[in-house]
Parts: sequence; structure tokens; C-alpha cells
Amino acid sequence: MDKKCFTYKTIASPSAATHRVLGSKHLAFAFPVSSIEDVKEHLEKLKRDYHDASHVCYAWRLGWEKKNYRHSDAGEPSGTAGRPIFGQLLSHDLTDVLVAVVRYFGGTKLGTGGLMDAYKTAAKLALDSATIVEREARERWVIEFPYAHIGPMMKMVKDHHLEKISMEQGDPGKLEVFIPLFLLPEIQQKLAGLEGILMQKTEV
Repeated sequence: MDKKCFTYKTIASPSAATHRVLGSKHLAFAFPVSSIEDVKEHLEKLKRDYHDASHVCYAWRLGWEKKNYRHSDAGEPSGTAGRPIFGQLLSHDLTDVLVAVVRYFGGTKLGTGGLMDAYKTAAKLALDSATIVEREARERWVIEFPYAHIGPMMKMVKDHHLEKISMEQGDPGKLEVFIPLFLLPEIQQKLAGLEGILMQKTEV
């Protein structure tokens, strides 16, 4: 199976940028994230750190299939902040990324078009300064197995260089691993030949 079919683009590390227009200051931040909990932690910290800001608007997208996303205007006029920020995630074709823009009002109203352009530009600057990387799409699986199969299970982890999350050596044993999607059919086929194996996908 072609590995290229199961890759996605994200950012390697956090990045930031500042955009000023008509006295208003927009502080833009981009974070790599892997869960909604990650998103919440970053947003809560930004709201604490910049508690005196006018607005903290944001957009995020999660998952290699890019189906899980949200954007928020956070009190700005509808469609003027979250959607332009999200548009930059789409333009850069990124997922597993949160972009938040902290705005300090400068005393001059920007108008609907001005707000949209300011949030779009701030988000673009933050993402343009980030290091974009390509990653393999993978899923988190829990595999239960009779203790007699511990040898083949460990061999499978080693041969395919799987990232092991946890291991319980009981009877049954339990192995939790990340499996790259391009390898999943092959691994499922191999495990189907072993009696007593139970595979269950979990949320990342």
C-alpha cells in the first residue's frame, strides 16, 4: 500500500507573529496539537496570559482525515475572525494545528472587511513562520492476546517499528500501540492467523 496516501502536513513546533493595523495589535500563535484537550490547554493559557486583550479568536483542525475542526469569533462580528483564521489552515493544507489570534483594540474600528483582513494576515504570518512537516497518518490500537502469543506480538512491534504506548503481561496480555495506516491491513491479516486476538481502535 502506498505510504503517500496516508500522510498529512502539520507544524513541527509553535510559532508566533505580530500584525499591527490602525493602532490595533494582533498577536498570532500557531501550535501543533493532537487532541481537543491540547487545544483547550493552549487557549486557556492564552486567555490567562492576555487577560486584558479585547479578543482571543481561534481556529483548529485535528486528524489526518481533517474532518474535526472548529473556529470561533470570540465576540467579534460573525465571520470576521474565526473563519479567516481557519481559511489559513485550509490554504496551508494543515491539520493537528491550532491558530489563535489575540487582539488589542487600538481605538479605531476596522470595519468588517478590515477585521477579516487583519485576522487573516495575522494567522498567515504565524503559519508562514512555522516549520511545516509531513507525518505518517496512524491510529491508536489496543490488542488483547493470550500470553502464549507474547513472542509474536513483540516480534510484530520490533519488525514494524511500532510506537508502543503500554504493555500488560497478563493472560490475556494487553498491548497499546500506534499503527501507521499503510501498515494496518498487513498487521490485521497477520493477527487474524493467531487465535484469541482482539483488536480495538481507541481515540488519540
